[in-house]
Amino acid sequence: MVPTTPSHLIHDELDAVSRQREDCAAVGRALRLDRVARAAVAGAPSLEYDDYPREVPKREIRITDAAATLANALHLHLD
Repeated sequence: MVPTTPSHLIHDELDAVSRQREDCAAVGRALRLDRVARAAVAGAPSLEYDDYPREVPKREIRITDAAATLANALHLHLD
């Protein structure tokens, strides 16, 4: 373990801000390229009618008592 002295501060070990920005940009490009490569080999989604459900159930929206009370106080009618 290296002893910490007043002349050895953590910020002395950091790169310049421009170098850190370049590193972040390089990582971002690598991640985007990785996603693009995976999408390229995955192929296109199916366009066949039979591959999709015919009836998609609607989501049920529950209105809690607190929401109903607040809506009524604001004269909004939740039916």
